[in-house]
Amino acid sequence: MSERPIQILMIDDDEDDFFLVTELLRDISPGQYSLEWAPTYPKGVEAIERKAHDIFLVDYRLGPHTGLDILHHFQEMQYSMPVIMLTGKGDYAIDQEAMKAGAYDYLVKGEITADLLERSIRYALDEYKHLRTIEESEKKYFGIFEKAHDLIILADCDKNIIDANPAALRRLQYNKEEILKLHLRDLFASAEPSEQFLENICNNNVASTQEYEFKTRDGKKLFVLINAVMLDEAAQIFLCVIQDITEKKREEQEKQHQEKFVITGRIARVIAHEVRNPLTNILLAVSQFKEEEEVVTSEDSSLYTDIIERNCTRINQLITELLDSTRMIELHTAEHGINQLINTALRLAQDRLHLHEMRLNKQLADPDIKVNADDEKVVIAFLNIIINAIEAMAPGKGILTITTRRNLDKAQVQISDNGIGIPEDKLPRLFDPFYTNKAKGTGLGLTSTQNILLNHKGTIHVDSEQGKGTTFTITLPAV
Repeated sequence: MSERPIQILMIDDDEDDFFLVTELLRDISPGQYSLEWAPTYPKGVEAIERKAHDIFLVDYRLGPHTGLDILHHFQEMQYSMPVIMLTGKGDYAIDQEAMKAGAYDYLVKGEITADLLERSIRYALDEYKHLRTIEESEKKYFGIFEKAHDLIILADCDKNIIDANPAALRRLQYNKEEILKLHLRDLFASAEPSEQFLENICNNNVASTQEYEFKTRDGKKLFVLINAVMLDEAAQIFLCVIQDITEKKREEQEKQHQEKFVITGRIARVIAHEVRNPLTNILLAVSQFKEEEEVVTSEDSSLYTDIIERNCTRINQLITELLDSTRMIELHTAEHGINQLINTALRLAQDRLHLHEMRLNKQLADPDIKVNADDEKVVIAFLNIIINAIEAMAPGKGILTITTRRNLDKAQVQISDNGIGIPEDKLPRLFDPFYTNKAKGTGLGLTSTQNILLNHKGTIHVDSEQGKGTTFTITLPAV
């Protein structure tokens, strides 16, 4: 079966030109082309709207209209088709105007030959097919760009951001106008890694996946894996596919905290056993020694034995606190609202808040989120964090912000301060027993807090920046 003839619509008010083109097409290849004639602008528009033709031959002069009006009608219809403009004489200005308006080619009527007409038709059809292929590819890749879950950023080696997909805008908390004004280095948490990244991609053409730290518009840190590839070496434009691994890193850290907590508990039990036995012997020996006549009658001896007893008792108390902060605890759970537990902790801290003239900013979920919890113990955990936050802030300048929200099947609490912050190198040790920056602290408060939350199958995570403050993020399983 032969192929369908190429359907041509000729819009021209000169019937002689129509007959001339008909003869030329017949000379080229009989049966290969099917030519329809529209002698006026309205008839041409009517035929176009049927969308039944493969290519269009349009005369520039159409009574009160011109061929440009036909091209504009195509644009209004959002109907992109190959159009060849026919002009009565060679006019460079008209030809250029027609090409700008969307014409694929132009022919001067008095110079048209069969070969020239066929070549023009073939060129226009090939060009149309090529452009459609590109358009389909662009739609396909634009769809990937727009719908990708990973962050995608186009940038150049001058550090200018050229484009960013919706996922990148959402995660980095910028709108399109804002992010296009940024340099790429503005997305990195520090300048040195951004310089290293650009050196690798722009000078060394290294596109290996590497881990970096980004920051959002509000300064929150993100851990990301970047896979970069140079798209246009001449223009020095490259594509970054960025995977946000912040949650994955956080889960790893929480797992490490849990493992570390279990190990700490084992060590605490060993220490308790190994220290308490000789400690008991010391106390027994001192008690026996104090009954000696020489000791009873000697003030100095009594002073020293009292010091020994007092410090042995203190050591024993610290061991008890260490064991209590790291052992599995017995829970008496019931359903409680997370806001209810936070408000109870705030009432217990009210005097401290008032004394230090702290502002309280509560952003609590509505409705309240129910959790299975031992209310007394969870309130203690919240209270420990709130007290730490109060003590980290300057009196009269502190703002304590408490936010609760549901995150999938979790109740999430964030307790933030605008205090002095915690040095990055000290964050990993924050929950270690006896680790404290307080002059009179035992360093067991946060250890005990972590223990309470872990026993509730919850998690605790800390973000902090020196000079700006600290945020504790707590999650508990929601009912």
